[in-house]
Amino acid sequence: MGAGQNPGLSKIALVAGATGLTGGQLVTTLLDDPRYSVVKAITRKPLTRVHPKLENAVIDFERIHSYTDELKADDVFCCLGTTMKAAGSKEAFERVDYYYPVALAERAKALGATQFLLMSSLGASKNSAFYYSRVKGMAEETIAGIGYHALHIMRPSLLVGPREEYRRGEAAAKWFFRTFGTFVPSKYKAIASIKVARAMVHFANSGMTGVHIHESASLQKF
Repeated sequence: MGAGQNPGLSKIALVAGATGLTGGQLVTTLLDDPRYSVVKAITRKPLTRVHPKLENAVIDFERIHSYTDELKADDVFCCLGTTMKAAGSKEAFERVDYYYPVALAERAKALGATQFLLMSSLGASKNSAFYYSRVKGMAEETIAGIGYHALHIMRPSLLVGPREEYRRGEAAAKWFFRTFGTFVPSKYKAIASIKVARAMVHFANSGMTGVHIHESASLQKF
């Protein structure tokens, strides 16, 4: 039994990346799910939302291995991620998309977590010619080696949804998919972020064990 999971009681979920597009919708989905008694969100800045089941811990991700109670959970959902433009450098990008997810996976596992659900990206591979995809693939491989009872990796295509900030590239991509979507293979079609959030919660309660990769096309049904 994982940390916080007792007979007759529902589980504890831990969410990293709760201020992002998918992470925010994931928190809402988990709060509405009776299978979870507590939803912990670890963030850099305090969340404005309040809910009886929600616990928000403001942490320093550079010191993630120093935290204990804040990271005790049964199911860990990692939606951490940035863009090269936002990060400003390759080193900063790797901190958010590789080091933080790996450090979280290591620490949460040591504290009793049994499942880890990682939001990666379409085309992730440590052998990719593209830097972004290569870093994502490296994170997948390292976390797979940590030894979780179950690891579910989501590889969504372009995520669309109600972002707070405007992204020029995403707006252009939305127009493209609206105009030419019929001719685009399902693997590459844009996907609503809420579908990814729902899929993560579904797989966390599927009873599956081992490492599973869920490509974007299969996530569209959620």
